[in-house]
Amino acid sequence: MAWYPGATKMELQPESDAQPAIRPTQFIVHSVVAPWDEKRIYAYWRDSTSLESHFGLDYDGSMGQYIGTETRADANAGANRRADGTGAVSIETASNTKASDPWTPEQVEQLIRLGVWLHQRHGVPLRICRSHSDPGFGYHSMFREWSTSGTACPGAARIKQFREVVFPGIVARAAGTSEEDDMPTAAEVARAVLTLDGVISVPGAPATNPTWTLSSVQTEILKRLDRANTALAAQSAAIARLAGLVGEDVDTATVVAAVEKAIADAVVTVSVEVSDATKGA
Repeated sequence: MAWYPGATKMELQPESDAQPAIRPTQFIVHSVVAPWDEKRIYAYWRDSTSLESHFGLDYDGSMGQYIGTETRADANAGANRRADGTGAVSIETASNTKASDPWTPEQVEQLIRLGVWLHQRHGVPLRICRSHSDPGFGYHSMFREWSTSGTACPGAARIKQFREVVFPGIVARAAGTSEEDDMPTAAEVARAVLTLDGVISVPGAPATNPTWTLSSVQTEILKRLDRANTALAAQSAAIARLAGLVGEDVDTATVVAAVEKAIADAVVTVSVEVSDATKGA
């Protein structure tokens, strides 16, 4: 199986090992009809359906790969794997819930890069597919054989982009007639830093993640800050209630009940104990 170096590997099991091999001859692009990033697409394939694509692409250009490109994925109906062993590589791309928005510039760039790699690695020819089985590049709604129940995917705006920007960009880049800026953008550098594994985790954090990233450390810190702010609000409510009882002729039970109610109103459960120093005196 082949793994694209420009994507984060998020291998689906058992599909990655259990599904048959293919010889990739096509690249078919989809819209997922949801504003999901590559991690959310992976979770959907893993937890909610028996289908899957090879790749998932977020609005910001971050990409995940779930199955090697020489293993069958099940997003393209009759193009998944044919009797002769050929099949299509598929990618789901983040979109709005109507699949009516265009790809972002970051998505367009990543589609071009992946298309060039598929041409160089697997020999996918630089042409738009002329039939459902013809090797080349296409989009999901191009042929009815690629969908079990018909589809408009990836949407009119993206079909126009595919024909006018994405596919011509793949051809130009692969043929060496366009210049590619190999320098990473500021957004790419920031994303790489935030998702780099191996960051020391926050002391006392759950040991469920052996390869912490800076973003996960930030998330843990923010969770702790939220808990601390909530506890502070509860304490402030309790103190304010106690202050209101000063000078009133109340017993211990009344004080405890008032404090517990104040804390409960702050959506925090705290065990409150008050010792009565006057008892036994």
